[in-house]
Amino acid sequence: MAELQNNIVNDIRRIIDESRYAAFGAVNSIAVQTYWNIGKKIVEEEQHGQDRADYGKRLIRQLSDELTKEYGNAFSKRNLDYYRKFYICFRDYEIVNACVHNLTWTHFRRVLAVASQESREWYIREASEQQWSTRELDRNISTQYYERLLSNQRKGLPLSKAVSEKADPLEYIKSPVVAEFLGFHNNSDYNESQLERALIDNLEKFIMELGKGFAFVERQKHIVTETGDFYIDLVFYNYRMKCFVLFELKTHKLSHQDIGQLDMYVRMYDDTIKDENDNPTVGVLLCTDTDSTIAKYSVLNDNDRLFAAKYMAFMPTQEELQQEIERQKQFFISTHSKMEDEQ
Repeated sequence: MAELQNNIVNDIRRIIDESRYAAFGAVNSIAVQTYWNIGKKIVEEEQHGQDRADYGKRLIRQLSDELTKEYGNAFSKRNLDYYRKFYICFRDYEIVNACVHNLTWTHFRRVLAVASQESREWYIREASEQQWSTRELDRNISTQYYERLLSNQRKGLPLSKAVSEKADPLEYIKSPVVAEFLGFHNNSDYNESQLERALIDNLEKFIMELGKGFAFVERQKHIVTETGDFYIDLVFYNYRMKCFVLFELKTHKLSHQDIGQLDMYVRMYDDTIKDENDNPTVGVLLCTDTDSTIAKYSVLNDNDRLFAAKYMAFMPTQEELQQEIERQKQFFISTHSKMEDEQ
């Protein structure tokens, strides 16, 4: 009898929790839609003023004075400014409607700080699809996740056209990789074993930094051949690309030896591990810095399955990160010109 009662209690608890979650989601959805409609109304009203900027300021101040008396601080001047910007940034209501079911107002408000329309729409769609928390979204925006994707470093292509739905490695690999979560300082001394250990200890954060579709498979993957034993640092599988992704970790600048080693591992993995249903294996060399000359005159050049990416074991400033993104963009363009022509 006691066991039966416990089962009933647990079932009812689950019903209550699920109902509360659904209710919260419904309230949040209605709130976001309300803010969008308020922003639309403000913008439409502003357009009737002769001096839009001056009229807009007066309008929002007057609205705030009236609405806060009746509805509280949700309609303060600051919040009304947000609602206005929300509508301006997302005039296409279909985007909001498609994402609002699992995003909060805080998600949308954070994306308003993103400069370009392409980036805003990408971040909001990814946040919805990947169910990012507001903390995850904030980090991805702060570290310029979208801009670091290799797909957005293609020469001469605007960001909106650089993204497609096909399983292209360029849409899943980024450079530089920001790995401040490892706990190393800017001038820290560490070897490759310590770097690997730090990544494994922070595996969840590392996967979040890698992006969508990655699942951890194995560390120090042992492959035996007729001539010897080989160990691959980290092996992941990306279920979107439907392929294995091998990561080799280096605590020095890119070298010919590193590229040759990675190329060999990728070929060995394809021959000995990859299933016939898997796409060809991808190899990523994480190093402290890249080198266009070395890459150009190696097997890395114009290879659509081998990539070198710089990792930063500290959180750079916005200016430092922007400069590094531009450097890595030039590195990518200089070593993958044929891939550019094929796009």
